Amino acid sequence: MSKKILWLIGASNGIGLALAKLLLQKGNRVIASARNTQSAKELLALQSEYPTALHLLDMDVSQTHSVAYATQKAWSIYGGIDSCVYNAGVYESMKIEEWELEHFISMNQVNYVGALRVLHELVPLFIEQGRGHIAFNASISSYFGLPYGGGYSAPKAALLNLCESLKPELESKNIDIQVINHGFVKTRLTAKNDFEMPQLLEPDEAAQKIYEGFQSPKKFEIKFPWALTRFLHFLKVVPYWLAFSITKKAL
Repeated sequence: MSKKILWLIGASNGIGLALAKLLLQKGNRVIASARNTQSAKELLALQSEYPTALHLLDMDVSQTHSVAYATQKAWSIYGGIDSCVYNAGVYESMKIEEWELEHFISMNQVNYVGALRVLHELVPLFIEQGRGHIAFNASISSYFGLPYGGGYSAPKAALLNLCESLKPELESKNIDIQVINHGFVKTRLTAKNDFEMPQLLEPDEAAQKIYEGFQSPKKFEIKFPWALTRFLHFLKVVPYWLAFSITKKAL
């Protein structure tokens, strides 16, 4: 993937920022979106380095009108879009005693409904263009619900299920769809965790693996790291009594 026009949603920090840097280094043109791009110092510095190849575009994925406006704007900047990467996400880990409904709503709005809003606006443009590619950053937590993390993993699981259902139909329209299921990456979201995170990756490591996955757009799932991915797959396929006996140990 080079010399492409990519719309990167959720690019102000972490994986999104690292991916923006890598895509630009590979010769692509990037439209980078976040709720407030002008407050993202690293993103602004990157724009000064790539003044013609990087365009910043504010968008709030929790607001339908914001997504509708930004999609049309993003499409017009370079005269179309080859690929869209949905990387927006919020995360809160909560025990039952700490539940806050607002956190559940926020995670559902950004991690799932926001992706629906983007699909609703972007797919007709891809169909008219005759081609397209869209990738959603989900999580390996979408495989199986883990203690304290259901508010995050439930909308990620919904996103994975939606993409599975859309894959055959979009493929018939010459639109490739991919899901990125990754483990722990060192970002401001995982900084909220107070437990040891196995196989913790740096954002640039995750960005490299995602970029490599984009080289095979027909491959539905981009997943890493290997050991943690296999473990979550194991929980998904074994009987529930065994899976719950394992996850209970996390309490």
